[in-house]
Amino acid sequence: MKKSFLFCFSIVLLACQQKDSSGVKELFSLPKKLKEVSGITYFPETNLIYTLEDSGNANEIYAINSEGKLNKTIAITNATNVDWEDITKDSQGNIYIGDFGNNDNERQDLCIYKVNKNQLNSENAVAEYKVTFSYPEQTEFPPKKKELFYDVEGFFEYQNNFYLFTKNRSKGFDGTAFIYKIPNVAGTQKAEKIGEFKTCDNYNHCVLTSATISPDGKKVVVLSHDKIVLFEGFSGDLFQKGTQKEISLNHFSQKEAIVFKDNNTLLIADEKTNKVGGKVYEFKLN
Repeated sequence: MKKSFLFCFSIVLLACQQKDSSGVKELFSLPKKLKEVSGITYFPETNLIYTLEDSGNANEIYAINSEGKLNKTIAITNATNVDWEDITKDSQGNIYIGDFGNNDNERQDLCIYKVNKNQLNSENAVAEYKVTFSYPEQTEFPPKKKELFYDVEGFFEYQNNFYLFTKNRSKGFDGTAFIYKIPNVAGTQKAEKIGEFKTCDNYNHCVLTSATISPDGKKVVVLSHDKIVLFEGFSGDLFQKGTQKEISLNHFSQKEAIVFKDNNTLLIADEKTNKVGGKVYEFKLN
């Protein structure tokens, strides 16, 4: 993940919030070897968090226990970490790796890997299949600087479809985010734009870095560096048509990953930047 000077400066200014935070509860520090965690997913049956790192790191996923200890490392032997930005699972416990980081909006090799749940006890796993996709609205690689809408850092799988939430890197950032839908089917797919919404116009506080859906399918949450946006009361997968509520975490860091632990509890992970972060937190919605 490329880190701007502005972001690092903001962390220095706001690091004091860590001591006074009443929003997030720190659970544990991440293993030292995991310096650039970019996504997490959770298995309640084993109380394990599975995670990965983004571009420049190994083609591996990692299981972490409730004490923050590395439980297992799984190499995905037939996948390449171009820019792995999120990890999720389906209702059967199969894992999906989102290789769709696209900082410069230049990539034409975006994909999602499926790792069968039966492979999760192996040191070396083979991805069962790959979903390759493109955005029909993108016709230039890269687009104009005011149209850099095609980076993604957050997604989830829901009822046999993937839902991707874009990270807006456009000049003149205004908080616009797109929602794309892709069928969970092997092969080449066209991402379908099913909605859009806005957060605030401050990039460091409102750019989206992860997304998750509750186990009961009634809540969707997207993450930024110091807040979440909660969608409720939607019908089907028209998430942005429900109520949209911004909730402050009272805690600023380079948050990169979020997942529901249960229907009202979130787990959040951040990268360590300027001695801030590198931890997993819990946040209660109620």
